[in-house]
Amino acid sequence: MSQTEHSTKGAYVDSGKEFTRDTNYIETRITRDGADGFPVEPGRYRLIAARACPWANRAIIVRRLLGLEDAISLGTPGPTHDKRSWTFDLDPGGKDPVLGIERLQEAYFKRDPEYPRGITVPAIVDIPTGAVVTNNFPQITLDLSTEWKEYHRQGAPDLYPEDLREEIDGVNKRVFTEVNNGVYRCGFAGSQDAYNAAYDRLFTALDWLEERLTNQRYLVGDSITEADVRLFTTLVRFDPVYHGHFKCNRNKLTEMPALWGYARDLFQTPGFGDTIDFDQIKKHYYIVHEDINPTQIVPKGPALENWHTDHQRERLGGSPFGRGTPPAAAPDGTFVQLWRLLRPGTRQSCTKVPGERGVGVSGAFGNRIHNRFLMQACIG
Repeated sequence: MSQTEHSTKGAYVDSGKEFTRDTNYIETRITRDGADGFPVEPGRYRLIAARACPWANRAIIVRRLLGLEDAISLGTPGPTHDKRSWTFDLDPGGKDPVLGIERLQEAYFKRDPEYPRGITVPAIVDIPTGAVVTNNFPQITLDLSTEWKEYHRQGAPDLYPEDLREEIDGVNKRVFTEVNNGVYRCGFAGSQDAYNAAYDRLFTALDWLEERLTNQRYLVGDSITEADVRLFTTLVRFDPVYHGHFKCNRNKLTEMPALWGYARDLFQTPGFGDTIDFDQIKKHYYIVHEDINPTQIVPKGPALENWHTDHQRERLGGSPFGRGTPPAAAPDGTFVQLWRLLRPGTRQSCTKVPGERGVGVSGAFGNRIHNRFLMQACIG
């Protein structure tokens, strides 16, 4: 890839400057009233979301928590891409089975043949026309919570409750600016000064979160909200990627007791950990970001089985789904790759679940997970 005309080299780091994210999204919305020409309609739209990407991972989590699998189908590009586009290289024939395209770029060009910006995920595509409707990832998850409410599963959590929206919005703003995007400002800094400033801002915010989460189980209120989804997708990538690859190395996530317990609590909650594929995550960052990893070598570590250790966050009160219930096993094979995280002595305990692209986990370790949330695991 690095020797071709489609290399990503030079795409991320601007020498001498700080990293600035392009936030000019396609802002068309899918709403109940169809004001933008795209009404809520089950089966009409396809969510394209790479498991490797933290911004796309948010949409996968929210779709799963709310039980929208039957209303909005999911297409998952592979973990790597060149400067042109994400590709569907994991699907048979290298094409998305619903849209029939090899590159997400094709759906963007259906929307605008001269589309001038990066081909990003998540994106929601109108299946009848094959054109992207929106790639505005902060709005996508909010709209899944509010505009698609009629199609939520029974027992779905309220991720954006009206009485907490002002506080959620405030937390989200700081988390995005200082943490979600903060790790990228460190990793893609074009100068020492830019890196130093980004590093200090990131860990100031992480210290604030550590203090906030020491005495409360969730970021806002007594159950999971949109704010937790947004923070989780950065935290789960912190030690495997951001600590080394992006030089966010004051300390590891595992060295921040409240944040580490909080992250494990969410990971062990259905809808969170069962959307994570650490192999894809590492391949994406270490292969795609040629600017900062020109060898494209993917590290073997770190060890990840500790994501399933006891977190003891229940003592802080609250309930992950409030008055609701956990989601059932995802029908489209969205299972965490627990098998790869298990210690070698426990791997023989994995058993196939009929009709699913996954395995159940038995034995003492597996029973702890199964009894907590009936989680399942995928061997890929």
